[in-house]
Amino acid sequence: MSSLTVRYFAGARAAANGTRSEVVEAGTLDELKQRLTDRHGERLGVVLKAASFLVDGLTCHDQSAPLPASATIDVLPPFAGG
Repeated sequence: MSSLTVRYFAGARAAANGTRSEVVEAGTLDELKQRLTDRHGERLGVVLKAASFLVDGLTCHDQSAPLPASATIDVLPPFAGG
């Protein structure tokens, strides 16, 4: 399990009660999403289900893949507009 820095943007930040970033222990994105939902509540859980994730700046689609140690995870909710 790695110590990860999670950064929230837009609606994800609002759903995490205004938290901009925090450190979380998790091994995969699936595990991270569960830990964040447990910590902040179902409102954030709903956002996480639709969010995109950047792992050290790169899009990650495999949510069961192991995360690198000390990675920075950006939580990007769906954005409206164009």
